Amino acid sequence: MIKIKSPGLWTTVQDMGRVGKYHLGVPPSGAADKYSFIIGNLLVGNPAEFAALEMTLVGGEMEFGKNTIIALTGAPMKAYLNHQLIPFWEAIQVKEGDILTVKECLKGVKGYLCVSGGIQVDEVFGSKSTYETSKIGGFQGRKLAAGDELAINEPLPGALKQVGKSVPLEFTPSFDSFQELRMTLGLSGYLLSDQGLKDFLNSEWKMSPESNRVAYRYTGAKVSLTQQSPPFGAGHSFSNVVDFAYPIGSIMFPNEEELIVLHNDTATGGGFVTVGTVISQDLDLIAQSRPHSHCRFIAVTIDQAVEARRERREKISKIEAMIKR
Repeated sequence: MIKIKSPGLWTTVQDMGRVGKYHLGVPPSGAADKYSFIIGNLLVGNPAEFAALEMTLVGGEMEFGKNTIIALTGAPMKAYLNHQLIPFWEAIQVKEGDILTVKECLKGVKGYLCVSGGIQVDEVFGSKSTYETSKIGGFQGRKLAAGDELAINEPLPGALKQVGKSVPLEFTPSFDSFQELRMTLGLSGYLLSDQGLKDFLNSEWKMSPESNRVAYRYTGAKVSLTQQSPPFGAGHSFSNVVDFAYPIGSIMFPNEEELIVLHNDTATGGGFVTVGTVISQDLDLIAQSRPHSHCRFIAVTIDQAVEARRERREKISKIEAMIKR
């Protein structure tokens, strides 16, 4: 059991997300930075999909009710076990009664606490992830609060062998304040003018504080549309199209001066001009981007996107092999 003494700013239970329910209006949810989440689970000897805690900007304070193995990954938050500073990206043994305090991060946004055996909550639609908007999954469908008591499973066999194992620095994210986000063009991108497409790709975009797990908002250039008359049923704005299902990572323009990238807890459909989709690997970068940070969108082909996915899988497999030595 983990007793939450202080929940931090926004801490939820997440796993790798829901699969196959998007057409029913239920988004995948799941860890916003999947790379950090997966590596945390591997460090404590878990399968990649085991549920863990996702912390936002400030981690909070919690007491462990049993002996176990933990790992902290993601945004570098100062962390203390019984007032002793402990590292991120390393498997650490905790004992019954130990107090973990995770403070704020100065770079990045999302931190992860992975526990050997995983967090034990009920599955909803095949996942333990919290979907806060509809109050499903996770712990009572909500972010954690002081006094909550989370059940944790027993450490997996051989978990003690993980203690002290860590991830080399070259395999940890840098959490830079500027990101290049790869995306594939398509969907209703033809409604951008030629100049509008150039302005979109050649401009830097600044993240708005009004961003969250549903959608990340950016401002930067003014992007011109073709000003084709919207089809029947799509409203009157040139930025409107007939409603359709949004892919996760969709880049849409609700107007000519703002773009929105949809993330794990997004609405499943709508009717804004959508120029393309951020590749899944770079959604991690968006999740770790702080308000007022900057980015540029880089157009890639489908083949390049598939290659990026293959490269990350190979990277994770390499880390797993190092951890298991």
